[in-house]
Amino acid sequence: MLRLKILASAVPLLIAAVFARGDLLPGARPCIAVGEGSVQLTSLSWQAQSHVSFTRDPSLATVRVQLTDNAATADFAVLDDIDGTEVQAAARGCEVNAATRFVAISATSSTSGPVIYLAPDGPADYRIFVASKHFSARDAAALIVGANGAPRRLAAAF
Repeated sequence: MLRLKILASAVPLLIAAVFARGDLLPGARPCIAVGEGSVQLTSLSWQAQSHVSFTRDPSLATVRVQLTDNAATADFAVLDDIDGTEVQAAARGCEVNAATRFVAISATSSTSGPVIYLAPDGPADYRIFVASKHFSARDAAALIVGANGAPRRLAAAF
């Protein structure tokens, strides 16, 4: 009977540990190394320091991110064709620590967070190239905007 009580008291602690760690299922979340820290996507909105959203209407966007088909012209490129040692080094650069910033993709746009429009062409604040099995274009756009923030707009000179 004492063993059952110990087990019953340990289960809530294990559940709390899983929630504190930030993910219910193990696995890598899209992440990029930035300076000494990293920026990682999270599905837990309470964990995120930044929230971004997406729109299909370019007039509602605060940030335009263009999808390019050439990595050389992109500001940010995500490629998956690297060998095992480079994958391990990249994973170490994205370890969760005190310097990690989390970005969440919100379903609804807010007035305080960046609203991203994925533009096929035209003027853009950022250009990205994505050829990945692990990152979607939305993931890459959210990470680059979360890492750099929305670009500042200059007032038009009259």
